[in-house]
Amino acid sequence: EFAEFKLPWGVRYALVVVLGYSRLLWFKFYSRQTMAVLMAGLEEAFAAFGGVPRELLFDQLKAVVIDDERSSGGKLLENPQFQRFAAHWGFRIRACRPYRAKTKGKVERPIGYVRQAFFYGRTFISDGDLDGQRAAWLDGTANRRLHRTVGERPDERFIRDERAQLQPLAAHPYRPPNAAIGVAPG
Repeated sequence: EFAEFKLPWGVRYALVVVLGYSRLLWFKFYSRQTMAVLMAGLEEAFAAFGGVPRELLFDQLKAVVIDDERSSGGKLLENPQFQRFAAHWGFRIRACRPYRAKTKGKVERPIGYVRQAFFYGRTFISDGDLDGQRAAWLDGTANRRLHRTVGERPDERFIRDERAQLQPLAAHPYRPPNAAIGVAPG
C-alpha cells in the first residue's frame, strides 16, 4: 500500500509492506506512485525479508487491480503487467474486497503506525536523511517493539516462525517486456 507524506521539498509516497504472520514491517519513500516503483519497492522488500511470501494482499491498488466486480458476482481483473511480475517472483495476488474492514486492517493499520510512531515529530533535511532515519527506525524500533496484535516482537516471530516459510528470491530482478517502464530515482 502507498501512503502520501508531505515534506518541505515535496510529496513522498511510502510503500508499506508488512508480513502477515510476524507483522515484520518494511517501508520506503518514493517520489512517485507508479507500477515500476511498486515493483522495484517490492523487490527491495523481498530482499530485506530474505525471501518472497506465497501471497500478497493489496488494497485495490490500481497498479494491481484494474477492476473488481466480485461484489456483484463478477471477477477480479488484475493488471497483466503485475501478473507477470507476480509470476516471476512466485506469489499469488490477493485483493481486499472494497469496503470490507476485516482485511483492510492488516494493510492500513501499519500506515497509521508509520505516521504516528515514525514520521510525526521528526525533522528531515533531505531524501537521504529521510531514508537513513527510516532504515534505523525499522531495525531499531518498529520491528523490535512488542506488537499489540501478536503479543511478540515482529523480528523474533519472523526469525522463529516465518522466515523459513518464505520462498527463495528469484535469480534476477523482474524485467518488464516494455523497456519504457523505468524506475525514476527516489
